[in-house]
Amino acid sequence: MREVIDSQPARQPSLRVARSLTEVFAPALLAAAMPIVIGIASTSPILVGLGWALVGALFCSVVPNALIWWGVHRGRLTDHHIRVREQRRTPLIYGLLSVLVGLALMIGLDAPRPVIAMVVVMFALGLAVTAANLVWKLSIHAAVAAGSAAVLVIQFGPALFASAPVVALVGWSRVRLRDHTLGQVIAGTALGVLVAIPSFLLVR
Repeated sequence: MREVIDSQPARQPSLRVARSLTEVFAPALLAAAMPIVIGIASTSPILVGLGWALVGALFCSVVPNALIWWGVHRGRLTDHHIRVREQRRTPLIYGLLSVLVGLALMIGLDAPRPVIAMVVVMFALGLAVTAANLVWKLSIHAAVAAGSAAVLVIQFGPALFASAPVVALVGWSRVRLRDHTLGQVIAGTALGVLVAIPSFLLVR
């Protein structure tokens, strides 16, 4: 079925939109962007927040994503979204270890609490989806997008409920590309919200 989808992008504008949404709001990009957004918005002077945010982005996104691309290059992973559930466990575990290293560094060097809270959210989300992945392939895209949106609402107020349609579009893209079922997207969205809200509130 995927071969049919991949052969039709020119005739299916909705597939091109779905692929764009999947890439633009990929978990790795959100894991890099969210510490930066929170760091800049919550820390003064801004450069201090940005510096720590970049540390968070390094360990939450750059290092784990580099390991995934290395796995793809070596032929151990099918693609950078790791569509095959059985291939996800090792990259997810290495990603968790990377986030833990970054978190320990940030706590030890007294990084701003909102940035630490954001990294804790990413670790908690990673831990939750890793556990779920042992038995089921829920949508990591949906989990991270929903968790990120929840943090934005907490940090910036109800106006950021406007990010909810983006979460819905990300979920739609995963179903449209047939990488996930609707149930897997709903489960990922619910998990993201339920994990992100208490994790961020408890630490910040």
